[in-house]
Amino acid sequence: MRDAQFLTAFVRRARQKQPGRHGHSHSHAQHHRHHGEGHAHHQRHAGAGGDWFSGPGGEHGEGGGFGGGFGDDGRAWTRSRKVSADDLQLMLLGLLEKNPSHGYELIKALGALSNGFYTPSPGMVYPALTYLEELGYATVEQEGAKKRYHLAEPGRVHLEGNRERLALMFNKLKHVARKMDWMRQAWSGQPRSVGPEGEDTATGWLPEFVAARQELKRALLDRTDASPAEQRRIAAILARATAEITAKSCS
Repeated sequence: MRDAQFLTAFVRRARQKQPGRHGHSHSHAQHHRHHGEGHAHHQRHAGAGGDWFSGPGGEHGEGGGFGGGFGDDGRAWTRSRKVSADDLQLMLLGLLEKNPSHGYELIKALGALSNGFYTPSPGMVYPALTYLEELGYATVEQEGAKKRYHLAEPGRVHLEGNRERLALMFNKLKHVARKMDWMRQAWSGQPRSVGPEGEDTATGWLPEFVAARQELKRALLDRTDASPAEQRRIAAILARATAEITAKSCS
């Protein structure tokens, strides 16, 4: 029943989503009206409640973001899709490192990376690019009425200092894209196309991998009222599991 309710909410939300109507967007004029307040305002723009990547209060790199974690069994779908200005700037620099791009190409790249779940509006992207140019992190090549942005050396230095954080953000977007493909397939009722190892060809995920993630989340929810002693026991188990997962890979 719980999975069925989520599937219904997932499809309803997907049908309602319209490109360019990101709840966090604002106009170019609005950005420049506030731009004089400095970078502190730019950093706070996502709101004090946290965002996808940063978690509560905008604490970057903690891994608790994404609206409570779309990496779980999907219950966070209905939560906010906010991305802080600082996170957006870093992702844009990461994309520019791969290819010099126009603003609309960067918008499309982020949309493709997340399978349409996160497609920032021009009112967010172009002011962010202007800010990166002002910082000296990006340079602009004028092509008629269009601007092609390039990564500048100071921007590359900034990227080098934030590689782990950027990788986490891009991986979360990729996870969302795969999650959406997995749930669409589940909703369709059609048999999955599987690869030689039994993995879903659309996402690369094994059914037991998805089931294990879901069961872990549910087990933790069942222990939400655990005593301090039980919490310590669970924390130790999770620490051992994390160390084992990150120590080596079979791929």
